Amino acid sequence: MSATVLTARALLLDMDGTLVNSDAVVERCWRRWAIKHGLDPEAALKVVHGRQGYATMAVLLPDRPVEENYADNRAMLAEETADVEGVVPIGGAPAFMASIADLPHALVTSADAALATARMGAAALPMPAVRVTAEQVGASKPDPEGFLKGAAELGFDAADCIVFEDSEAGIAAGRAAGMRVVGVGPRAAALAPDVHVEDLTRVRVQAAGDGSIRLHISEV
Repeated sequence: MSATVLTARALLLDMDGTLVNSDAVVERCWRRWAIKHGLDPEAALKVVHGRQGYATMAVLLPDRPVEENYADNRAMLAEETADVEGVVPIGGAPAFMASIADLPHALVTSADAALATARMGAAALPMPAVRVTAEQVGASKPDPEGFLKGAAELGFDAADCIVFEDSEAGIAAGRAAGMRVVGVGPRAAALAPDVHVEDLTRVRVQAAGDGSIRLHISEV
Protein backbone atom coordinates (compact mmCIF):
# COMPACT_ATOMS: atom_id res chain seq x y z
CA MET A 1 0.00 0.00 0.00
CA SER A 2 1.32 3.43 -0.94
CA ALA A 3 0.43 6.82 0.50
CA THR A 4 0.06 10.19 -1.21
CA VAL A 5 -0.14 13.62 0.41
CA LEU A 6 -2.00 16.36 -1.46
CA THR A 7 -2.21 19.96 -0.27
CA ALA A 8 -5.12 22.28 -1.09
CA ARG A 9 -6.92 25.36 0.17
CA ALA A 10 -10.45 24.05 -0.49
CA LEU A 11 -12.29 20.84 -1.35
CA LEU A 12 -15.10 20.47 -3.92
CA LEU A 13 -17.25 17.41 -3.43
CA ASP A 14 -19.52 15.59 -5.82
CA MET A 15 -22.44 13.83 -4.11
CA ASP A 16 -23.71 10.69 -5.87
CA GLY A 17 -21.08 7.97 -5.90
CA THR A 18 -18.67 10.15 -3.95
CA LEU A 19 -20.40 10.90 -0.63
CA VAL A 20 -23.65 9.03 -1.12
CA ASN A 21 -24.27 5.62 -2.68
CA SER A 22 -27.51 6.17 -4.61
CA ASP A 23 -26.85 3.59 -7.32
CA ALA A 24 -29.91 1.53 -6.42
CA VAL A 25 -32.42 4.34 -6.98
CA VAL A 26 -30.56 5.74 -9.99
CA GLU A 27 -30.64 2.34 -11.65
CA ARG A 28 -34.32 1.78 -10.82
CA CYS A 29 -35.41 5.10 -12.28
CA TRP A 30 -33.20 5.05 -15.35
CA ARG A 31 -34.01 1.44 -16.23
CA ARG A 32 -37.70 2.35 -16.30
CA TRP A 33 -37.00 5.41 -18.42
CA ALA A 34 -34.80 3.48 -20.88
CA ILE A 35 -37.35 0.69 -21.34
CA LYS A 36 -40.13 3.24 -21.86
CA HIS A 37 -38.11 4.79 -24.69
CA GLY A 38 -37.06 1.52 -26.29
CA LEU A 39 -33.45 1.70 -25.17
CA ASP A 40 -31.15 -0.94 -23.75
CA PRO A 41 -31.13 -0.27 -19.98
CA GLU A 42 -27.58 -1.57 -19.54
CA ALA A 43 -26.25 0.72 -22.24
CA ALA A 44 -28.16 3.65 -20.73
CA LEU A 45 -26.69 3.06 -17.27
CA LYS A 46 -23.18 3.43 -18.68
CA VAL A 47 -23.76 7.15 -19.38
CA VAL A 48 -26.14 8.33 -16.64
CA HIS A 49 -23.63 8.91 -13.84
CA GLY A 50 -22.35 12.42 -13.22
CA ARG A 51 -24.50 14.31 -15.71
CA GLN A 52 -27.75 16.16 -15.23
CA GLY A 53 -30.66 14.10 -16.52
CA TYR A 54 -31.40 16.23 -19.56
CA ALA A 55 -27.75 15.90 -20.66
CA THR A 56 -27.91 12.11 -20.34
CA MET A 57 -31.10 12.08 -22.37
CA ALA A 58 -29.44 14.16 -25.08
CA VAL A 59 -26.69 11.55 -25.36
CA LEU A 60 -29.13 8.64 -25.47
CA LEU A 61 -31.73 10.31 -27.75
CA PRO A 62 -29.68 12.81 -29.78
CA ASP A 63 -32.48 13.61 -32.23
CA ARG A 64 -35.11 14.39 -29.61
CA PRO A 65 -36.11 18.05 -29.03
CA VAL A 66 -34.35 19.52 -25.99
CA GLU A 67 -37.68 20.68 -24.56
CA GLU A 68 -38.74 17.04 -24.19
CA ASN A 69 -35.48 16.25 -22.39
CA TYR A 70 -36.06 19.11 -19.96
CA ALA A 71 -39.62 17.93 -19.30
CA ASP A 72 -38.52 14.34 -18.73
CA ASN A 73 -35.71 15.58 -16.51
CA ARG A 74 -38.16 17.42 -14.25
CA ALA A 75 -40.21 14.24 -13.90
CA MET A 76 -37.10 12.17 -13.26
CA LEU A 77 -35.89 14.54 -10.52
CA ALA A 78 -39.25 14.33 -8.76
CA GLU A 79 -39.21 10.54 -9.01
CA GLU A 80 -35.67 10.28 -7.66
CA THR A 81 -36.33 12.75 -4.85
CA ALA A 82 -39.29 10.66 -3.65
CA ASP A 83 -37.29 7.41 -3.70
CA VAL A 84 -34.50 7.16 -1.12
CA GLU A 85 -34.71 3.42 -0.54
CA GLY A 86 -31.19 2.02 -0.44
CA VAL A 87 -29.49 5.44 -0.26
CA VAL A 88 -26.54 5.09 2.13
CA PRO A 89 -23.26 6.91 2.78
CA ILE A 90 -20.13 5.88 0.90
CA GLY A 91 -17.68 4.08 3.20
CA GLY A 92 -15.92 6.61 5.41
CA ALA A 93 -18.14 9.54 4.37
CA PRO A 94 -19.50 10.38 7.85
CA ALA A 95 -16.01 10.62 9.37
CA PHE A 96 -14.67 12.45 6.32
CA MET A 97 -17.43 15.06 6.46
CA ALA A 98 -16.87 15.51 10.20
CA SER A 99 -13.16 16.06 9.59
CA ILE A 100 -13.74 18.88 7.07
CA ALA A 101 -16.62 20.57 8.90
CA ASP A 102 -14.54 23.65 9.75
CA LEU A 103 -12.50 23.69 6.53
CA PRO A 104 -13.37 25.35 3.19
CA HIS A 105 -15.49 22.93 1.17
CA ALA A 106 -18.50 22.90 -1.12
CA LEU A 107 -20.90 20.41 -2.62
CA VAL A 108 -20.95 20.51 -6.43
CA THR A 109 -23.65 18.17 -7.72
CA SER A 110 -25.71 17.52 -10.82
CA ALA A 111 -28.72 16.99 -8.53
CA ASP A 112 -31.09 19.86 -7.88
CA ALA A 113 -31.45 21.28 -4.38
CA ALA A 114 -34.43 19.08 -3.44
CA LEU A 115 -32.73 15.87 -4.57
CA ALA A 116 -29.44 16.81 -2.89
CA THR A 117 -31.27 17.54 0.37
CA ALA A 118 -33.18 14.24 0.18
CA ARG A 119 -30.13 12.11 -0.49
CA MET A 120 -27.76 13.78 1.98
CA GLY A 121 -30.53 13.47 4.57
CA ALA A 122 -31.17 9.81 3.77
CA ALA A 123 -27.45 9.12 4.17
CA ALA A 124 -27.38 11.15 7.42
CA LEU A 125 -24.61 13.40 6.10
CA PRO A 126 -24.34 17.13 6.87
CA MET A 127 -25.19 19.45 3.98
CA PRO A 128 -22.28 21.80 3.23
CA ALA A 129 -23.08 25.48 3.73
CA VAL A 130 -21.74 26.20 0.24
CA ARG A 131 -23.30 24.15 -2.53
CA VAL A 132 -23.70 24.37 -6.28
CA THR A 133 -26.73 22.43 -7.49
CA ALA A 134 -28.31 21.95 -10.91
CA GLU A 135 -30.36 25.15 -10.70
CA GLN A 136 -27.21 27.26 -10.41
CA VAL A 137 -25.43 26.22 -13.59
CA GLY A 138 -26.18 26.62 -17.26
CA ALA A 139 -24.19 23.57 -18.34
CA SER A 140 -23.98 20.06 -16.90
CA LYS A 141 -20.77 18.22 -16.09
CA PRO A 142 -18.44 17.50 -17.97
CA ASP A 143 -18.57 21.29 -18.33
CA PRO A 144 -16.42 22.80 -15.53
CA GLU A 145 -18.93 25.56 -14.66
CA GLY A 146 -20.11 23.98 -11.41
CA PHE A 147 -16.63 23.46 -10.02
CA LEU A 148 -15.51 26.93 -11.04
CA LYS A 149 -18.56 28.41 -9.32
CA GLY A 150 -17.85 26.39 -6.19
CA ALA A 151 -14.26 27.64 -6.07
CA ALA A 152 -15.39 31.23 -6.62
CA GLU A 153 -18.00 31.03 -3.85
CA LEU A 154 -15.35 29.75 -1.46
CA GLY A 155 -12.97 32.48 -2.62
CA PHE A 156 -10.16 30.29 -3.98
CA ASP A 157 -8.40 29.85 -7.30
CA ALA A 158 -9.04 26.66 -9.24
CA ALA A 159 -5.46 25.52 -8.77
CA ASP A 160 -5.94 25.63 -5.00
CA CYS A 161 -8.93 23.26 -5.06
CA ILE A 162 -9.14 19.48 -5.06
CA VAL A 163 -12.20 17.76 -6.52
CA PHE A 164 -13.64 14.48 -5.20
CA GLU A 165 -15.50 12.65 -7.98
CA ASP A 166 -16.59 9.19 -9.09
CA SER A 167 -17.82 9.55 -12.67
CA GLU A 168 -16.30 10.10 -16.10
CA ALA A 169 -18.27 13.32 -16.60
CA GLY A 170 -17.33 14.62 -13.16
CA ILE A 171 -13.64 13.82 -13.45
CA ALA A 172 -13.56 15.47 -16.88
CA ALA A 173 -15.25 18.55 -15.38
CA GLY A 174 -12.69 18.76 -12.59
CA ARG A 175 -9.82 18.49 -15.05
CA ALA A 176 -11.37 21.10 -17.34
CA ALA A 177 -11.61 23.44 -14.35
CA GLY A 178 -7.86 23.09 -13.83
CA MET A 179 -8.22 21.23 -10.56
CA ARG A 180 -6.66 18.07 -9.18
CA VAL A 181 -9.05 15.14 -8.83
CA VAL A 182 -9.36 12.38 -6.25
CA GLY A 183 -11.33 9.58 -7.89
CA VAL A 184 -13.62 7.68 -5.53
CA GLY A 185 -14.99 4.17 -6.06
CA PRO A 186 -15.00 1.62 -8.87
CA ARG A 187 -16.19 3.90 -11.69
CA ALA A 188 -13.24 6.22 -11.16
CA ALA A 189 -10.58 3.51 -11.20
CA ALA A 190 -10.20 3.41 -15.00
CA LEU A 191 -10.47 7.19 -15.53
CA ALA A 192 -6.93 8.17 -14.48
CA PRO A 193 -7.71 10.69 -11.71
CA ASP A 194 -4.70 12.17 -9.94
CA VAL A 195 -5.29 9.74 -7.09
CA HIS A 196 -7.81 6.89 -6.77
CA VAL A 197 -9.33 5.46 -3.59
CA GLU A 198 -11.82 2.67 -3.05
CA ASP A 199 -13.79 4.84 -0.63
CA LEU A 200 -13.33 7.67 1.84
CA THR A 201 -11.95 5.45 4.61
CA ARG A 202 -8.64 5.87 2.79
CA VAL A 203 -8.56 9.66 3.16
CA ARG A 204 -7.26 11.37 6.29
CA VAL A 205 -7.66 15.14 6.53
CA GLN A 206 -5.20 17.39 8.35
CA ALA A 207 -5.64 21.13 8.84
CA ALA A 208 -2.22 22.76 8.51
CA GLY A 209 -1.11 25.80 10.48
CA ASP A 210 -0.93 27.97 7.37
CA GLY A 211 -4.61 27.42 6.61
CA SER A 212 -4.02 24.77 3.97
CA ILE A 213 -5.58 21.31 3.92
CA ARG A 214 -3.44 18.20 3.73
CA LEU A 215 -4.99 15.01 2.44
CA HIS A 216 -3.21 11.83 3.44
CA ILE A 217 -4.45 9.26 0.94
CA SER A 218 -3.81 5.54 1.18
CA GLU A 219 -3.93 3.89 -2.23
CA VAL A 220 -4.17 0.18 -2.95
